[in-house]
Amino acid sequence: MRSVFFTCCLLLSIGMFAQGSMDYGNGLKINLNEDGSKNLRFILWNQIWMRSTDMNPGTLVGDEPTSNTVDIGNRRLRILAYAQVSPRYLIVTHVGINNQSFINGGVAGGGGTGGNGAGKKPGLFFHDAWNEYAVFLPQKDKKFSLTIGAGLHYYMGLSRMTMGSTLNFMAIDAPIFNWPLIEASDQFARQVGLFAKGKYGKIEYRMSVNKPYATNLQPVDAADAGLARAVDNNGNPKWSTAGYFEYQFLDSESNFLPFKVGTYLGTKKVFNLGAGFYSAGNSTQSSVNGNINNHDINLFSGDVFLDMPIGKKENKMAITAYGAYYSYDFGPNYLRNIGIMNIGVNDPNFTGARALAGAGNAQPTIGTGNIFYTQAGILLPNKAEKPKLRIQPFTAYTYKDFEALDTGLSNFDIGANFFIDGHHAKITTQYSSRPLVLNNGNKTSKGEFIIQLQIYL
Repeated sequence: MRSVFFTCCLLLSIGMFAQGSMDYGNGLKINLNEDGSKNLRFILWNQIWMRSTDMNPGTLVGDEPTSNTVDIGNRRLRILAYAQVSPRYLIVTHVGINNQSFINGGVAGGGGTGGNGAGKKPGLFFHDAWNEYAVFLPQKDKKFSLTIGAGLHYYMGLSRMTMGSTLNFMAIDAPIFNWPLIEASDQFARQVGLFAKGKYGKIEYRMSVNKPYATNLQPVDAADAGLARAVDNNGNPKWSTAGYFEYQFLDSESNFLPFKVGTYLGTKKVFNLGAGFYSAGNSTQSSVNGNINNHDINLFSGDVFLDMPIGKKENKMAITAYGAYYSYDFGPNYLRNIGIMNIGVNDPNFTGARALAGAGNAQPTIGTGNIFYTQAGILLPNKAEKPKLRIQPFTAYTYKDFEALDTGLSNFDIGANFFIDGHHAKITTQYSSRPLVLNNGNKTSKGEFIIQLQIYL
């Protein structure tokens, strides 16, 4: 029944989006002067998820014990606007909602039923809001450019995927650990502060100094230092520093906005090597025999990105590949379990072995330790002058080695993008296998199949 449901959804979606324009152009752009050098542009997008999710052991959905749930939800509904007031001055505003399901993600404090149920009327909030000024404009005859800015921003350093665009992922979503502070000491992967960006020849740089959001989790006291577990508690936060530096061997990528492209579909020849960091003092706490210990957060990453056409030009084929290594230190045994758009809660009457990560689709995601991530995809041939449908199969693999766990964990993803009008109208299908450690010491895995409908203007 589930397979029939998803097959019907996929066919209906292809028919619905078949009317999408093949020539997007500048989109929703308003010129403020005759030559368009002063302009206002709007970008709108939504990502709708239809899922069949195998739930972690001991999960309740809507007070009903369940091992699998089929649902539909709003993964992202966003609006971004920027105004190029002058060649040097830019204003950016980005608002939206995330993760609204039929049962949660609604207005804060909403009850389970009625006009403001727990899954209804989510609060619109700012993702980005900053101004920037180009001190040294990028010019063909000059190697160096510099722009400075301030506000709630996405120039958070660390890795390419930490500043990834949600409009053009190759896989259905980011792996989440690329945003290591997500909704702890940041606001949906952003902090408020000052940033500088620019280029020097083939080198692109991004640096920022920010005030993290306050956290106040209380650590559980441990009798032995080896069992102490750090939690987010930064009091009056110290300023954080972040940076990302990238060498672009082939085509130069735009740094007009911070959002890094996930796959160019062969429209550029890109080969980049990057490295980044994030550091914030006294950001977590642990407790040993009643003594509170403060710990710094020190995060480092190195990555490589490749995107280029392959084969005969008339076939319009392309490959995309990305690999990243993360070294995370949040303090002893720090670990966060996260489930995207998680609709499950713990069943108090369950008597079997539970997942240490909790209920629903939660899994060990972020922690002190090391993470390796890689993804690769290929855009299949299509000789049509303006192909109406392009297909890009992809796969991704993650290996996580967290200090808090006695075993390494592997994630596997496989899927395909169906491009009706590039990233502007696409359908993505993906099956993901997530690892679980049970409270009896055993390991297992659960799966999730997702169809995403995306459109942006």
